Amino acid sequence: MNAAEAFLLAMLVIYALPWLVWRLGRTDGWAPLVVVQIVGGILLGPGVLGVAWPDVYGAIFTPATIGSLNGIAMWAVMMFVWVAGIELDIVEAWRRRAETGVTAGLALAVPLLAGSAAALLMLQAPGWRGPLGADWQVVLGIGMACAVTALPILVLFLERLDILREPLGQRVLRYASLDDVAIWGVLALILLDWDRVGRQGAFLIGFVPAALAVRWLMARVKPADRWPISLMWLAACGFGGDWAGLHFMVGAFLSGMVLDARLFDQAAMDRFRGFVLLALMPVFFLSTGLRTQWGMGGWTVFAAAGLLLVASVGGKLAGVGLAGRLLGWAKGEGLTIGWLLQTKALIMIIFANILLDRQIITADTFTALLLMALGSTMLTMPMVRGRIARALQRKSGPLPHREEAGIREPV
Repeated sequence: MNAAEAFLLAMLVIYALPWLVWRLGRTDGWAPLVVVQIVGGILLGPGVLGVAWPDVYGAIFTPATIGSLNGIAMWAVMMFVWVAGIELDIVEAWRRRAETGVTAGLALAVPLLAGSAAALLMLQAPGWRGPLGADWQVVLGIGMACAVTALPILVLFLERLDILREPLGQRVLRYASLDDVAIWGVLALILLDWDRVGRQGAFLIGFVPAALAVRWLMARVKPADRWPISLMWLAACGFGGDWAGLHFMVGAFLSGMVLDARLFDQAAMDRFRGFVLLALMPVFFLSTGLRTQWGMGGWTVFAAAGLLLVASVGGKLAGVGLAGRLLGWAKGEGLTIGWLLQTKALIMIIFANILLDRQIITADTFTALLLMALGSTMLTMPMVRGRIARALQRKSGPLPHREEAGIREPV
C-alpha cells in the first residue's frame, strides 16, 4: 500500500472497530465508547497486535501513518480541552479559590500517599524498579499515577451526564484542572529536571500578562475574528506549555480558561465541540493506546494492579470526602465528586510512558498502572450515573442557605 492507502485504512480501523464493539456489545453501561477506544488502541498497538500479527500491524500502522495520527490526535485533544477551559467560569473559579484549593489539594494528596504506600509494599519484591530509577522516584511516580485525573475523559463524562455546565460539573473541572497542572510539576521533580522547573515558572509568570492582553483584544474585535484569534492563542499556549514541561494539554486548557465564554455563541460552541468529539477525538484515544509498550508478568502484575486500584480509588474517595467534611458539603456530594475524579486513563498512560521510557519503572510496573487506570476509569460512570440521575429527578432547586455557598442539593 502507498502512504495514503495505509493512512485511510488506519482511519477506517480507528472509527469502525471500537464503535462496532461498543454498539454490538452494548458496553455503554460499564465501558463507554471512549474506554472501548482506549482499550482498542492498546490491543491494536505494538504490544498486542504487533506481537501477535506483526505483518498486519506493520502494514496498517506504518511509521508515516503513526506520525500523521499523532499530529491529528494532538490538535484534537488541544481543541477539546480548550473548549472545556472556555466553559469553566474563571471569575467563579477565582471567587471559590479557597474551596478549590482545599478540595484539589486533598483529592491529590491522599491518593498520592496511598499510592506511595502501595509502591513501598511492591518494592519489597524485585521487578518493579527500572534500572535507572531510585526508590524514591518509583514511589513518587506510582503515587502520582494513583492520584491523577484525566481531564479530557472527565470532560466527556460530564457532558454525557449533562452536568458539564452545571455548578457541580464546574466545580469538578476546577479541582481536576489544578491537579493536572500539579502532575507535570511532580514529573519534573521525579526526572530531576531543574531546567524544566525553571521553564515552568517562566511560563506561568509570562502567561498572566499575555492572557490579560488576549482578553482585552478579544473583547474589541468583531465576533467573526474571535475564532481564528483564539485558535492562534490555543496553539501558542500549547507550545508554551509543552516547552515548559507542563504538557501541551495543560497549556491548551489554560488558554481556554482565561477566555470569556460570553464572547462566543453557545450554539456554535456546542457544534464545534460535537464535531471535535465525533470526527477527531477517536484518533486521539486510539493513538494514545498505540503508543503503549507493555509486557505481561503473570498473576503478580494483576495482584499489583488490584493493590494500586484500591489505593487509587480509596485514596481519592477519602481525600474528597475529607474535603467535604471540612467545607460542609451536603451529604453525598463528596462521594459523587470522588467518583467523578477517578478518570485516569489518558493522562496516567502518558505519565507512566515517560517513566517507562526513562527506565524509572519496568514494563511490569507499567502494565499494573495501565490496568489500574483502565479499571478506575471504567468504574466512574456506573458509580455516578444513577446517583446523578436520581438527584436531577428529585431536584426542585438549591436550598437557599446553600445557594450562596455554591453547593447543590445532595447528589
